[in-house]
Amino acid sequence: MTAPNDVALAKLADLTRRDLPEVLADLRRLVELETPSDDKALLDAGLAEIETWLGERLGPPDAQVRHDGGANGDILELHYRGSAGTAAPDVLLVCHYDTVWPEGTLAEWPVEIDGDRFTGPGCFDMKAGLVQGVWALRELRELGLPHPGVRLLLNGDEEVGSPASRPYIERASADVIATLILEPSRDGKLKTRRKGMGLFDITTHGIESHAGLDPTAGASAVHAIAELVPALTALADPARGTTVNVGVISGGTGRNVVAGRAQCLVDFRVQDPEEMPRIDAGLAALTVSDPRVKVEIGGGWNRPPLNPNPASDRLLALAHEVAAGLGTELGEAAVGGASDGNFVAALGRPVLDGLGGVGAGPHSRDEHILVSGTPHQIALVGGLMTRLATG
Repeated sequence: MTAPNDVALAKLADLTRRDLPEVLADLRRLVELETPSDDKALLDAGLAEIETWLGERLGPPDAQVRHDGGANGDILELHYRGSAGTAAPDVLLVCHYDTVWPEGTLAEWPVEIDGDRFTGPGCFDMKAGLVQGVWALRELRELGLPHPGVRLLLNGDEEVGSPASRPYIERASADVIATLILEPSRDGKLKTRRKGMGLFDITTHGIESHAGLDPTAGASAVHAIAELVPALTALADPARGTTVNVGVISGGTGRNVVAGRAQCLVDFRVQDPEEMPRIDAGLAALTVSDPRVKVEIGGGWNRPPLNPNPASDRLLALAHEVAAGLGTELGEAAVGGASDGNFVAALGRPVLDGLGGVGAGPHSRDEHILVSGTPHQIALVGGLMTRLATG
């Protein structure tokens, strides 16, 4: 005999397939809002349109607050009351509405649906996740299925490290039953491990002089950076999941000038949190052969790693049960990229990441979602919420 939970999941799956054309229309609407992380005016306009859309799909929220993001996109927190009689704590859905794509991208790369591929800037990372999360709640309401209260947090600075939104994410995740990060999936798999990320700026300050007339009077900042690059890359430990990339080097003013200043921008990725203090110590110990050159370390750790914790393990087990009820097997993936889920996991709180679109090509012109994978992802999020409401 089919279990009641499986009956509810089957109804949910049927409804998501029925409503797929409307879901795709909503996704087109959001993708056609250009919301680059570095354009405050476009981010404000995009968030205003998203608010309008949310009102159309879910009605007015029971509570709403908007936080100033400074130079970045604002943070919008909305609360939707749970179903009648549900005593479970709220669920937090985290979605970012900023993208890496500059203004004008749509003019040369318009939204297109070709067979199973939906393409457009920001569709996969991560406007599909936002649309799917909203439709999951909408479908639960239509079916009259139990669900917890939903806190929806939208931030406009994730692609630049969430400098303004991090404290709001950490606060919002403190007393919820689960935080669901609707970032893209990895081929339909949840992202159960993410690397932590450190973004450091190494600057050398030398002494300028004429390279031909008085070369020894100078102390080259460029030569010093060249010395430091091998020392930086030596901090990598691939066996422990630690990688180092010196991505940009700049400095000097002319070929016949001993450089007075140079800089390199370095990206560190770590899976083991114990690697962070080791890297810090290695950076603090950097020296160059010319004592006249000063080494300055700027930047810092952007996100801690996301690793499994007991609270997330219990949530993951529930997600596997929901997927099985939908007739699928839920996969898990470890990825090098970071997300807002890293902040929540590092606090030992229950979080699932990678519940968003099924597709590929984030941050590239191949960015797309698979239309066929969309109903399942909506049903998965909706199924999780109704199971959390019923214990």
